[in-house]
Amino acid sequence: MAAEGDKMMAGRFVGSTDPIMEMLSASITVDQRLSEVDIQGSMAYAKALEKAGILSKTELEKILSGLEKISEEWSKGVFGVIPTDEDIHTANERRLKELIGDVAGKLHTGRSRNDQVVTDLKLFMKNSLSIISTHLLQLIKTLVERAAIEIDVILPGYTHLQKAQPIRWSQFLLSHAVALTRDSERLGEIKKRINVLPLGSGALAGNPLEIDRELLRSELDFASISLNSMDAVSERDFVVELLSVATLLMIHLSKMAEDLIIYSTSEFGFLTLSDTYCSGSSLMPQKKNPDSLELIRSKAGRVFGRLAAILMVLKGLPSTYNKDLQEDKEAVFDVVDTLNAVLQVATGVISTLQINKENMEKALSPEILSSDLALYLVHKGMPFRQAHIAAGKAVHLAETKGITINNLSLEDLKSISPLFGSDVAQVFSVVSSVEQYTAAGGTAKSSVSAQIEQLRELLKRLKEQA
Repeated sequence: MAAEGDKMMAGRFVGSTDPIMEMLSASITVDQRLSEVDIQGSMAYAKALEKAGILSKTELEKILSGLEKISEEWSKGVFGVIPTDEDIHTANERRLKELIGDVAGKLHTGRSRNDQVVTDLKLFMKNSLSIISTHLLQLIKTLVERAAIEIDVILPGYTHLQKAQPIRWSQFLLSHAVALTRDSERLGEIKKRINVLPLGSGALAGNPLEIDRELLRSELDFASISLNSMDAVSERDFVVELLSVATLLMIHLSKMAEDLIIYSTSEFGFLTLSDTYCSGSSLMPQKKNPDSLELIRSKAGRVFGRLAAILMVLKGLPSTYNKDLQEDKEAVFDVVDTLNAVLQVATGVISTLQINKENMEKALSPEILSSDLALYLVHKGMPFRQAHIAAGKAVHLAETKGITINNLSLEDLKSISPLFGSDVAQVFSVVSSVEQYTAAGGTAKSSVSAQIEQLRELLKRLKEQA
């Protein structure tokens, strides 16, 4: 256990801390990931202290040199964490004192761990969001470009997991790409609110040393300065926003994963996943399990759990900083790691899967064109509600006769409505079916091509913001 004099707040407390309490309180095993941004923040703050007259130029040079040495130790993996290092801030400060002596104690003048940690976390998240955004845009691009290549492939579209209407495979891919563009836009919006500097807010009342916060903002590349010191040290809206956006993103990825899992089963056989993203069974030699997609699907629950947890932490807190907020970093780190992993795996799955065009075509059974039969009657002047009933009767009649709807005779169809004519045979073409959906957003080739071009343009804009 640490000696009394070694502790940062030893002047106020007598005796030793319960060792279990020390374990519960310590966060160094988690927040050492903030080592580099913590040093960046300290370098900027040291410069502000020198401008405020707290540090001499010589002292500033010593501190900056020491911090650079510590940064090098972290990057090389040789920084030695010791039991008294409660968190990354105390670890870096302790090491700085070992390197340059008591002048290291001046670095924390007017600064609290309250404004220090929220600054570190924002710096970490700014960097992380750029990486996540890059991976997300790559996934969207992979979906869009695959849609462009395989635009002529047609398969059944499903509602309630029942065959509904024929669609282009590209329409399916783009449906997921479009959802992911909204996630990309939301990530961009989070960046705006993360990009507000809290450093210089002190513990809660502000900084008493006339610290130049504009200098801090410029040094750390923030867009603006926090308006209120009490709010700045306690607000974790940006954490909740990240976890919320991440949850939505994971829900979208989970839905895509579920679709692909279903399509890859032998019962559907629409696509074959690359062995790179599958595994086998320890008992059944024939098995090829879509582990990559199942893991993506499962991680949605993990991310949502992190969001629910941080919301519960925040809901009961009084104003300013409370130790409960220590929970924020582990949640952020876990979600950032999860997103980076699943986005790259999802991109790999999409880029390497093989479609089974023949099986898709075989699944296009004639009843999937029943709504087209109703539209045929609409074009003959029948109100849609009546046409819907008539088409339903045709489906029922075919089922009663034990044949497919396209094999009903003209006499059979005329028994339902005299509007049916010999041209009704033209209805039973899946290519003609998909080509009638020419309105913007539809599955006609012209509409799908337009979606692809719009998404390519949107990707350019989103890339500029990433």
